[in-house]
Amino acid sequence: METQSVLKFQRIAPRKAVDIARAIQGKPVSEALNLTGFSDRKAAALFLKALKSAVANAEHNEGADVESLFVKRAVAENGPIMRRGWYGARGMFKPIAKRTSHIRVVLSDELA
Repeated sequence: METQSVLKFQRIAPRKAVDIARAIQGKPVSEALNLTGFSDRKAAALFLKALKSAVANAEHNEGADVESLFVKRAVAENGPIMRRGWYGARGMFKPIAKRTSHIRVVLSDELA
């Protein structure tokens, strides 16, 4: 049984969030909650929110036991990019890409 949770359009670049995703992937839910709860990074707070939502989905929709769940997949996917910028020296436009992410967490109770 698999349960997932997705946070869309989060204002963080995917490359800043991918290291937290790698850290929690494959871990039991209790350990992943501890890792994200005690980290002071913005991505950790977003993954904590997605983890709690996925656990609630598994409990409510599937009737799963929380102790047997583990993080099967944790991903920070590319979202839309907001193109901004300002004018620099000699009227040259300096572009900025404000990136967004879709945070996806998949929980499972089956090993591999």
